[in-house]
Amino acid sequence: MSKPPFLVPPSAVRAYRLDTARGEFAVHDAGVPRLGTALLLPGFTGSKEDFIALLEPLADAGFRAVAVDQRGQYETGGPRAEAAYSRTELARDALALAEALQQDDDVLHDSDNGSHAANPPHGARSAQSARRVHLLGHSLGGLIARDAVLRDRTPFASLTLMSSGPAAVSASQQHRLKLLLGALPVMTAEEIWQAMRELDPVEAADETTPPEVAEFMHERWLAHVPEQLSVTAQRLIAEPDRVDELAAAVSAAGSDRPALPVHVLSGSVDYAWAVPLLDDMAVRLGAVRTVVQGAGHSPNAERPGETARAMADFWSSTSG
Repeated sequence: MSKPPFLVPPSAVRAYRLDTARGEFAVHDAGVPRLGTALLLPGFTGSKEDFIALLEPLADAGFRAVAVDQRGQYETGGPRAEAAYSRTELARDALALAEALQQDDDVLHDSDNGSHAANPPHGARSAQSARRVHLLGHSLGGLIARDAVLRDRTPFASLTLMSSGPAAVSASQQHRLKLLLGALPVMTAEEIWQAMRELDPVEAADETTPPEVAEFMHERWLAHVPEQLSVTAQRLIAEPDRVDELAAAVSAAGSDRPALPVHVLSGSVDYAWAVPLLDDMAVRLGAVRTVVQGAGHSPNAERPGETARAMADFWSSTSG
């Protein structure tokens, strides 16, 4: 899981619940869409706070950046039913979030032009909704982002897969997830938290974690819906390789639309997917490849300055 470097959002960040056609989602929202809007999906056991250090630099670069707690995560919550967390349901959530952000951007655009047009109802795309959304998914969030694009690439201006690989996670992480799946039916969330801390990979160890961050991560874990953890853990263990399918979906071949730009970004080491796997995936996708030196599985939290610059540079390059 990502460990936020701090918790108090910069003054430019707005925390609220974003209304969509599929319910409300807790978000951190920063910036205005001068150059575009980005939707940021966190990974397994993660939350919007995983991107907290990226929001201000992305806003300064001209992008509206919106980080979200997905269904079943932290402050969004969700049903106590495993069917609610299928790949189809989570992909539909991402599409609904993108649509809601497009509608917000339409209102901002109209307001900038002196209009006071009301926000159109969900499902009604205004004539100005050509402002598509840059989609980024970290780790599990990357698999969900991939599903959303495979379902409908129309709302998206680009796709960034951050520390998210082509198929199932590494053998060591599969072992960890299987232990979690065995524990969920018989242990409390608190008992699992204590046990999982003992199994953290060496890369995750950091005795300098501020007490408030450590307490937040504990609180966040307890707030996750168990059924969400169960379904997404099973997915990380058994995810098929869909890279060729995605490559076909983002390609311009046989379509009257331009290719959808793709960015594969990671740290220089990764315990969930080996970096050479990510290199190969980028080649298969014809994607821009960025390696953030000195970062591990969470460059968003570990090297936010370099990561934000890489993201903004990529997004800017897609609008030329």
